[in-house]
Amino acid sequence: MASALPDLTAYDAVLFDLDGVLTPTAEVHMHAWATMFTELFAAWGIEPAYTEEDYFVHLDGKKRYDGVASLLRSRDVEVPWGEPADPPTADTVCGIGNRKNEVFSRVLRDEGIAPYPGSLALVDLLQAAGVPIAVVSSSKNAEEVLRVAGLRDRFPVVMDGVVAERENLPSKPDPAVFAEGARMLGVDPARSVAVEDAHSGVQSAAAAGYALVVGVDRGAGAETLRACGAHVVVDDLSEFVA
Repeated sequence: MASALPDLTAYDAVLFDLDGVLTPTAEVHMHAWATMFTELFAAWGIEPAYTEEDYFVHLDGKKRYDGVASLLRSRDVEVPWGEPADPPTADTVCGIGNRKNEVFSRVLRDEGIAPYPGSLALVDLLQAAGVPIAVVSSSKNAEEVLRVAGLRDRFPVVMDGVVAERENLPSKPDPAVFAEGARMLGVDPARSVAVEDAHSGVQSAAAAGYALVVGVDRGAGAETLRACGAHVVVDDLSEFVA
């Protein structure tokens, strides 16, 4: 398999999504979203019930509040946007997003997180080859996740949800975050690699003009990732190392 894959060290840089690519935090996010929305839908009498597909279609790869708004809109539910400082009890887009983040933070704090071994092996390979690397994540928790996973010192550039909010950058699938990640790292997307596991993230990187978009299939579906713009799809990043 590895011999058929492109050599990532031949590119100017590799920019990684975080959740589901470097760390299995996507599973924590999925659990937190499912817990919160299942309770919310039951309390509000919203049908149909929350499903795993909702995560991949409406939440995966997007900024937290944009994901909340997208999912509620899919059920013809509109609530006030509110403010990021809204308490988790507030029935606003921001309040609902903050409600979910409380669950996520509790699980991360209590259980910790470790990087995928295959992803860590690829990071080691790229660093040994002197290839610049960065993180491009929609999550405002990216810095905390990287620290808990012991990866923060590996990445000189972290383009995350905090930066996106500060710079008023739209969510993936818009190309803005991957374009900004390349700018922060000082590289040309047309000579760089983006690694993503989400539909919206693959679309973002493809639209930003990356020379190679690698899809990591953690459940989104290989064919769907290809349809969104992935040039190659792997089950695990160890395939680039073995």
